Amino acid sequence: LFLLSSIALITCTTKNEKLKLPRLVSDHMVLQRNTDVRIWGWAASNELIHIHFNNKEYQATADRNGNWHVFLDKMDAGGPYTMTISASDTSIILNDILVGDVWVCSGQSNMELQMSWVAPLYKEVIEGQHHPHIRQFLVPKVVDFNTEQKDLPEGEWVPASVEAIRDFSAAAYFFARDLFAQNGVPIGLINSSYGGSPVESWISEQKIKDFPEYHEAALKYKDTALIERIEREDQARISEWHGRLNEKDRVYLQEQGDFRVHAYDDSGWSEFSVPGFWDESEVGEEKGAVWFRKNVELSEKDSKKPAVLELGAIIDADSVFVNGAFIGTTTYRYPLRIYEIPEGVLREGKNTIALRVVNERDRGGFVEDKPYELRLQSKTIGLQGPWKYRRSVVMEPLDGPVYFRNMPVGLYNGMIHPLTYYPVKGVIWYQGESNAWRPHDYHALFTTLIRDWRTRWGNDSMPFFFVQLPDFGVPSSYPADDTWPFLREAQLKTLELPYTGMAVTIDIGEWNDIHPLNKKDVGIRLAHVANRVAYGEEINAVTGPVFQSYQRAGTRMVLSFDHGGNGLIAADGNTLYEFIIAGPDKQFVPAQAVIDGENVVVWSDQVSDPQAVRYAWRDNPEQANLFGGDGFPASPFRTDSWDK
Repeated sequence: LFLLSSIALITCTTKNEKLKLPRLVSDHMVLQRNTDVRIWGWAASNELIHIHFNNKEYQATADRNGNWHVFLDKMDAGGPYTMTISASDTSIILNDILVGDVWVCSGQSNMELQMSWVAPLYKEVIEGQHHPHIRQFLVPKVVDFNTEQKDLPEGEWVPASVEAIRDFSAAAYFFARDLFAQNGVPIGLINSSYGGSPVESWISEQKIKDFPEYHEAALKYKDTALIERIEREDQARISEWHGRLNEKDRVYLQEQGDFRVHAYDDSGWSEFSVPGFWDESEVGEEKGAVWFRKNVELSEKDSKKPAVLELGAIIDADSVFVNGAFIGTTTYRYPLRIYEIPEGVLREGKNTIALRVVNERDRGGFVEDKPYELRLQSKTIGLQGPWKYRRSVVMEPLDGPVYFRNMPVGLYNGMIHPLTYYPVKGVIWYQGESNAWRPHDYHALFTTLIRDWRTRWGNDSMPFFFVQLPDFGVPSSYPADDTWPFLREAQLKTLELPYTGMAVTIDIGEWNDIHPLNKKDVGIRLAHVANRVAYGEEINAVTGPVFQSYQRAGTRMVLSFDHGGNGLIAADGNTLYEFIIAGPDKQFVPAQAVIDGENVVVWSDQVSDPQAVRYAWRDNPEQANLFGGDGFPASPFRTDSWDK
């Protein structure tokens, strides 16, 4: 089932209350080095507050509303320290405090994605590493359209222990690990991200007013009664749909027999080839529930030990049974299905894997190019190929709920404003997928967000580094009518703002997964631009070559790049791919391209009067291979300004 978003309202009525601290000011926190650090909180009116930290004493007096703050002297990296904060009737002791660099990590699901999700690639990292100098504060998901919140409802600083690392943002963790390895400075990560969120939901109301359409939407959802009604109706509608489906499925199984057990006779069932989508087979396009079964023969030796069942990615939800025993369930489409089979479930001889798959909307099925296998201690058994299936329930499509995280302003108020009192080094950002279907206003929105946040933190040069969208989707034919290239272009143009940096990831996406697992390279590339801008002397930076200018030379176009002095290479040989060229008719055709010293020369026998060149101008430019000599890919680009 989908979990509906809810509005969390935070109140800080502190007048005449005892001493209270914001959630961010707590045990294990990382304070920003080399700047005036604000420590703040609430107490009774006119209360005198004493702070002892790092062999220094500070004082503050609460105002009539109970608000107080002090600024600590600038500090070098170090720790751990203890801080004592006292009022007349209360004393709070904070332990294990480090001084280093603090980064806000924000965006949508690819920033939110936890280390546990990418475990198939990084098992040794999750199980074998302990980094007490890297800490994460996970900001709770709060949506508020009315009030810029002053505090968070919950949250704590957590060091990257072996036990805790699974809950860290994967991209942010690898970013922090690389920075710490290079600079030796403690790193604090404030992870404020929300899957599916568009850029406008992270902009303050003051600045979203520059975009009347978005401001109107934000004003609509100031009506909390409207939100409560929508949530109530969505919950009832979705629960009723699943209730009917489950009841029909239960009755069907009573009539037909228990599909879960290995003894059930499925010889009369039809076959379906895994992986694949239902609408490409006899299963059809109808929504509802379909049961799948597959038998696997095991030796006595293989059946005695625990095993791991990998079932790729399934749209939308699945419940898994082995020999009648319930193994696990996943309620939405994106995660890899990795289920542990406990000892005692498998048996010698025939073993039956049974799946109940529920499809609510879109295309039901098993995603291609994912692992489908049973991993035993001595071998791995592939599960691709024929499975038996039977449809048990046909349902009308189920519309999803209203996601309030998608509406303007709400996430800024609830998840960013409470952080702006806390000094930080900068921001890393991974977002854009939710805006890719309307890319042409992204540049204005994104640059507004960056300026907005810098104003709120009181730092016009606060570093802001972001990830350009990777390759994704089934490769289309040129000329492509795709939207992701325009979103990538908007991100590239954002480098016009000073103290920005972009990690190009056009080579590390997955065509069949909007959440590519390779977050290590994402983090390393973000750290690369951070080292050049936040820790170096550059105004902005990007990983990989960036198109600069072109000249026409007869029937050819000669392109020049900023490549950081490391030259240009074709990653997998001498031939460059993914270049297209057009003449005055604006009709793009595939082009030939070669590296000529510091330039790239592009031409086509079909175009005698070249006017424009584009590179990697598809959602998934699967053959993009223009790289810099340092191993980073070139950003997609175009020389023209034609919309399509």
